[in-house]
Amino acid sequence: MDDSQLLRYSRHVLLDDIGIEGQQKLLAAHALILGAGGLGSPVALYLASAGVGRLTLIDDDTVDLTNLQRQIIHTEASIGRPKVDSARQAIAARNPGVQLHTVARRADAALLDERVQSADVVLDCGDNYATRHALNAACVRHRKPLVSGAAIRFDGQVSVFDARRADSPCYACVFPPNQQVEDVACATLGVLAPLVGLVGSIQATEAIKLLCGIGEPLVGRLLMIDTRQGEFTTLRVSRQADCPVCGADARPAHNGP
Repeated sequence: MDDSQLLRYSRHVLLDDIGIEGQQKLLAAHALILGAGGLGSPVALYLASAGVGRLTLIDDDTVDLTNLQRQIIHTEASIGRPKVDSARQAIAARNPGVQLHTVARRADAALLDERVQSADVVLDCGDNYATRHALNAACVRHRKPLVSGAAIRFDGQVSVFDARRADSPCYACVFPPNQQVEDVACATLGVLAPLVGLVGSIQATEAIKLLCGIGEPLVGRLLMIDTRQGEFTTLRVSRQADCPVCGADARPAHNGP
């Protein structure tokens, strides 16, 4: 790090668990963020501010006036523009040293498989059940840690699925892909504005922990957030031997670490 970076990240450097070595890990890291909306906004801003050196942001949507209630990376001047372009401008203004690659396409299995393999950590900030499963499958295939978040109405949840760990479930272990689930949208059910900031901030925290190798990530745990009651509840979740994605009959063999 040069003198400017030492000053910019000095509050990280002061933390014994991060220090100069940990900050250098962040600067060398690559995070893939799926979604530039309510969850992706705080995730992208905090990872960029924290000094994660490379970010890939995938989103095919454009900024709408209704987004501005909670999607803090966008402004009125961005209405009508692709969200990834709006996010690029905001991230560049906050930390021009971050390398940002944007993909303004709808995420399908082929795109996710291509992009996930080069990432060090993947963050699911989307709102589509099928896409969540496609992202999870790519993370299992390439053994990449996945930080998953969701928020609707007054309730949120966060968990970490780390395919590098033998004891870690994957997203499909907890939310089976053959389960009949109707995608719910905040456009019809609503969502509390600060809730997505809370969930996204926890996702960013978990990603930094994974990249720096500090603390204990939310592997095997589902953090449930109830903002109406002001309650945080942790549920234990386990890997399922018959999981169609990471189970013994489905998980691909890997050579090396």
